[in-house]
Amino acid sequence: MWHKSSYSPSGGDCVEVAEGATTLVRDTKHRDLGHLEFDPVEWAALVRATEVQ
Repeated sequence: MWHKSSYSPSGGDCVEVAEGATTLVRDTKHRDLGHLEFDPVEWAALVRATEVQ
């Protein structure tokens, strides 16, 4: 099930994620263009690398 990422700002420029064995990520404005897929280790590294300090 897709849901808005808690890291997305308000205002319509959102990223949706679907969590499971892998994490899927897509742009809400361009759902028809597909999604990115991350295994758990890759997803954790991406989240850590993009966290605001």
